[in-house]
Amino acid sequence: MYKIYINGTPLYLVSSEEVKSFGPSTEKKIVLRYGGKKKFLTTLVNQLECTQRFDYIAVFDPDVERMWTEFQKIFKLISAAGGAVFNADGKVLMIHRRGSWDLPKGKMDPGETPEQTAVREVQEETGIGEIILGPHLLDTWHTYEMKGKRVLKTTYWYRMRTTENQLTPQTEEDIELAVWTDLNAFLAQPNEVYGNILDVLNKAQLIS
Repeated sequence: MYKIYINGTPLYLVSSEEVKSFGPSTEKKIVLRYGGKKKFLTTLVNQLECTQRFDYIAVFDPDVERMWTEFQKIFKLISAAGGAVFNADGKVLMIHRRGSWDLPKGKMDPGETPEQTAVREVQEETGIGEIILGPHLLDTWHTYEMKGKRVLKTTYWYRMRTTENQLTPQTEEDIELAVWTDLNAFLAQPNEVYGNILDVLNKAQLIS
């Protein structure tokens, strides 16, 4: 299963077995069989880029990997990595940039592994020196436009620990705040946060 956020709305690419968990289509929850061509997927992307009226769209096919391969052809592909960092008090590190709460992350440099990128980006964006890399949480996908081209970004996420508490937000990356936050309280009343970041936080809550 692949869950791609397009203009804030999840597009699921799933197998014929996985689609059973979605139930029938409704006005806001759309379930479709893959039409077999990239044009079918491009039409869905066009629609989602222009509206936020759906809760989600799920597209299914017996060969979900074939569908995923065709979907990626619509975009320029970029890889990134980041982390959900917890301190000794069990609080999670949140940053605020461009009007939304976020987690530290960034693009992979040539030759880097996702793990190396995740640690480096957390250090650069928050000023933390000591990072203890924990388990891989999940991968997220979202799309955006850059210089007139569609971009699909894959972000690899890891759970991390640190004994440091002093934070220095990287202002040149438009980070306005870096704070330690009670995760349960944040998830109880999330606001100004992207769906893929909520997915990471919910997964981090389950994995110690």
